[in-house]
Order: sequence, then structure tokens, then C-alpha cells
Amino acid sequence: MSTIDDHFWHSYQHTQFLLTQGFSPALSFAIITAHNPRGRVLSAPQNRLLDSQLQRHIIELKRPYRAIIGASYDRRHMEKSWAVPIEKPLAVALGRQFNQNAIYFVEGDQLQLVPCLLNYPELTMGAFSARVCLVSELPEIQS
Repeated sequence: MSTIDDHFWHSYQHTQFLLTQGFSPALSFAIITAHNPRGRVLSAPQNRLLDSQLQRHIIELKRPYRAIIGASYDRRHMEKSWAVPIEKPLAVALGRQFNQNAIYFVEGDQLQLVPCLLNYPELTMGAFSARVCLVSELPEIQS
């Protein structure tokens, strides 16, 4: 595995999630983004276009979904994502379709980091609720 892959995998393990409303701990769902495919930072307009494409795919699944922001703890890096109650294999396939290195999956309030394009083992990261930050509204993503 490359050093850059190691960097991404490590940074994904230090993510918090900005929400406007909490989730039931009994709910299982995937957290998927289309931003910055393969870890390459794109412009805000490019990311918005990819995000709207991902949202269209999610709508076609006919499942409820909710916007969520994945952010570094210092909030210097944020990515709009979608929380969707779908099965893990479908979530990974969607992540691969949008060239994502990994997705998150939450089951019984346990947060899992699940590789899509990277060659790492799935990683359980503890309680999802411990990484949630409730906000009155989701911030605009600038990049």
C-alpha cells in the first residue's frame, strides 16, 4: 500500500459528522459522499455536480435519506455526504461507482470504515453517536 493510501485511510479514521438531527441508535445506514473522488480535491462546483449525481442515484433507490457532513475535527476539511439505510454491499458498490476510497457504515450505533477502492480491512471505530456534532444548519462546503 502506498503512503498516500495510508494517509487517506488514517485521516478517514479521524472524522466527525455534522447533523441537524440525531439518528436512532437502532438504525443501520451507510454514509456516502461523491466529493473528491480517489481523494483528489476538486473545486466546489465539481463536487456539487458529483453530489447531485449521487443524490439522483439515491433517489432511484426509493429509500429515505438525509444530508450529513463528514468533517475533520478542526473542520478545515468537510465533505457533504448522504446517510442512506441500505445494505453494506450496495453502499460499497455505490462508493466504487463514485470513485470513493471508502464509505462509512453504521450498525447498532457502531461506526465502521469500509474500503471501496483501498485495500484495507474493514475497521470498527466505536460509537457513531460519539462522533456526532449537532448543528442548527449544515455549513456550505467551499471546496
